[in-house]
Amino acid sequence: MNTARLCQDILSGKEPEFAEIVHLLKAEGEDFETLRSFARRVREQYVGNVVHLRGLIEFSNICIRDCRYCGIRKSNCNVNRYLMGKDDILAAAEYSWKTGYGSVVLQSGERQDDEFVDFVTGITRSIKELSNGELGITLSCGVQSIDVFKMWKDAGADRYLLRIETTNQQLFETLHPGEEYSKRKAALFDLKKCGFITGTGVMTGLPAQSVEMLAQDVLFFKELDADMIGLGPYIPHEHAVLEEFGADTPDRQRERLMLAYKMIAVCRLVLKNVNIAAATALSALDPERGRVDGLNSGANVIMPNAGNKSCRKDYYLYQNKPDTGEELPVISAGIAEAGCTVELFTQGNPPR
Repeated sequence: MNTARLCQDILSGKEPEFAEIVHLLKAEGEDFETLRSFARRVREQYVGNVVHLRGLIEFSNICIRDCRYCGIRKSNCNVNRYLMGKDDILAAAEYSWKTGYGSVVLQSGERQDDEFVDFVTGITRSIKELSNGELGITLSCGVQSIDVFKMWKDAGADRYLLRIETTNQQLFETLHPGEEYSKRKAALFDLKKCGFITGTGVMTGLPAQSVEMLAQDVLFFKELDADMIGLGPYIPHEHAVLEEFGADTPDRQRERLMLAYKMIAVCRLVLKNVNIAAATALSALDPERGRVDGLNSGANVIMPNAGNKSCRKDYYLYQNKPDTGEELPVISAGIAEAGCTVELFTQGNPPR
């Protein structure tokens, strides 16, 4: 199978078959660079070589889930739990708005109690009022009922990010004790019904995960008609250890990182006019090049941390999670290195 010819065919409108997606995800050497080159061409054609910034506000690390890979899982007793106050959240949102980020992402551990639901509803309304409706709002607060999703949409939320992490049911339920895969999948389709610009995503390099599983993830993104995609490598956490993963090494880290780049490139090539984030986890494995190489693989969104600095160390999802709260000139320099420009003061919705 010729990689360059296949990429050209997909660019020209061909719907790739499962085996062809698998082939692209196995690209190495010159084929890998060809894949990324075509991903950049698709980005330029369908969304432009502009990068949108989202002010990330990690407003709470309290969680009811016990995901085995996550540092803020409920059974981790070593976490200092917090919920940012309303004033601190609004200050972070105002900073993002005045800096020109265009959107904020309100991200938290998962809760479904009435107090939490009402808190998120009120904060969402207040941010819209604060910014005169100009600031886009993405929520990332886990699985909720369709009634809660509607409430948050009515309050002013524009987008919702609900990562599925893997679409292989057996692997999903191994990683997420007590959580049903079918309910998380159904919640994504509920979000579409509610009118949200809907995002999801997966990790690369999970134990027992195959390239074929990742190809199936890409096809699921198409089935969902996803608008936003978040992709990043699995990174162990000292208090959330997947025993079956075994010892980590620099070579294994590099392999997972490269697989994340391939997934970004394949999703750009196949899905075309979606937003794809250069995730923080890329910088955790490669502090110097991770985010830039994410953009070089076809990503077009970066999420600088705009939240309370005193809380960032406690939203510790995985080992060596970096603080990405750089100033705008630093962020812009990395974006320019990838041949892109920053688009400020726009919500940056995907053209689709």
